Amino acid sequence: MNPRLLADLVVLAHFAFVLFVVLGGLLIPRWPRLAWVHLPAVVWGVVIEWSHGECPLTPLENRLREQAGESGYAGGFVDHYVMPVLYPAGLAPDFQLALGAAVLVLNGFVYAYALRAAFRAADPRRANDRSGRRGESRSDETAG
Repeated sequence: MNPRLLADLVVLAHFAFVLFVVLGGLLIPRWPRLAWVHLPAVVWGVVIEWSHGECPLTPLENRLREQAGESGYAGGFVDHYVMPVLYPAGLAPDFQLALGAAVLVLNGFVYAYALRAAFRAADPRRANDRSGRRGESRSDETAG
């Protein structure tokens, strides 16, 4: 297969993974079992950002680009693809820490919401209370 096409596919997969890390928690209320995949992805994303590490997809993409006769790039995926769109000046280490913290905070709120909804749905007392309230209000309306 064409190395340039493979490199482009790696970029798309990498971008999809970054989106999943940042926004995937929003899917958890709908599909709670997805948390088993999303939480490790969040941990990986935060560790990479906070350690200023390099995702294994970046060297893979660079190798494929070199095989296609293109030059690879220095820095990581976020530096090369995401930051020029958001902040053309570059990515400072402090900002990487802030990005990792933002991912944790956003997902913390989403998971708190999802867990609260799950506990409410699983609580049999709440289910009885809800059905009882509905029944009482209907009987009150018909009696009056």
